[in-house]
Amino acid sequence: MNLIDTSGWIEYFFGGPNAAHFAVPTEKSETLIVPVVCLYEVFKKVNQVADEGRALRAVAQMKQGRVVPVTEEIALRAALISIKHALPMADSLIYATAQGEGAIVWTQDQDFRGLSGVNFKAARKRPTGPRTKHRA
Repeated sequence: MNLIDTSGWIEYFFGGPNAAHFAVPTEKSETLIVPVVCLYEVFKKVNQVADEGRALRAVAQMKQGRVVPVTEEIALRAALISIKHALPMADSLIYATAQGEGAIVWTQDQDFRGLSGVNFKAARKRPTGPRTKHRA
């Protein structure tokens, strides 16, 4: 199972330098899980940077995977993870969801660096020049 965190989705949808890295798990929707908190964060960010139509298309693509709601079990596991690894709430919920589902977290978010079960790809700066097309 694979889980792309918010930074990975944003990189993918906006065609960033690491977009191809995150395309790998998006193409395997049958093994993709999507924490509901990622839907929130991606919808908000795409809506702010682009528009609501693109944000809705992004969410529709994310929903090709299996959306996992925040349950009591995930919330409590996330709290313990937050304490142990000093992760912010959203990152803790994402990581707890991945652990509960036996999924690998695909990310470029430094907060996840060094955690087990994480496929970390360091963020790279965008090249200067014309903007790449939005995928969403």
